[in-house]
Amino acid sequence: MSLARTREQLRKEDTRHKIELGGLVIKAGLGDEDKAVILGALLEAADALQSPNGSAERRRLLETGKRAFTTGE
Repeated sequence: MSLARTREQLRKEDTRHKIELGGLVIKAGLGDEDKAVILGALLEAADALQSPNGSAERRRLLETGKRAFTTGE
């Protein structure tokens, strides 16, 4: 595979990843929120995941996310 093709593939994968993340923001009902609000929520979630209770918070958020994917809520 050529270097140009590899770069193109990586660019496409990066673009797809960003689109998927944007879709999650919309699915969460935050699509109309100010970007700073969304970033603030994500930063607080990241802090919670890195806290001493991070493992429990990760499990809680994982269950919430799985439920949303399953039920559409």
